[in-house]
Amino acid sequence: MTIKNENMSFVNEFEDDVFDGENIDMPSKKHSRAQTNITGLLYNDERFTTFVELSLDASSIDLSQFGLKAKDELVSDVCVYIEPPPDQEDDELGFDEIRVTKIPDLAIEVLSPKQIISDLLFKIKAYFALGVKSCWLVMPSVQIIKVYSQSKTKTVATHNGILKLLMK
Repeated sequence: MTIKNENMSFVNEFEDDVFDGENIDMPSKKHSRAQTNITGLLYNDERFTTFVELSLDASSIDLSQFGLKAKDELVSDVCVYIEPPPDQEDDELGFDEIRVTKIPDLAIEVLSPKQIISDLLFKIKAYFALGVKSCWLVMPSVQIIKVYSQSKTKTVATHNGILKLLMK
């Protein structure tokens, strides 16, 4: 028995348009825990202001040069600011910034099981082109954190104390 529904056709067309050819980020329990723990640790340090899943305005660069499908924004798992973006002067009820123009000092990406690591490495290159000073690539499944800086130096952070805090 076949049931036809006009709404289902719309949903299928929407899914084809949105997901066609894109690598869909499918967060997992470990991804969520790492993201939450990192944010909690940094939030409790008064030197930093943290944001989760913040949309950054990337309209100043062509993201396609990094192999990214996004057109004018990047969303980081965790953004860290030493000086946070200013609140809007006309902070009226219901107003919120959709894309933040102030670039964070640190962008943190957490690798999900279904993500391809090279996609996140291209995203890190785009962050540096925007002016981010440092990026962390957190890989919860293998308990590794790679720290990247603008000067291209890479450090693998495998200190068990930090990893245990982030992964517990």
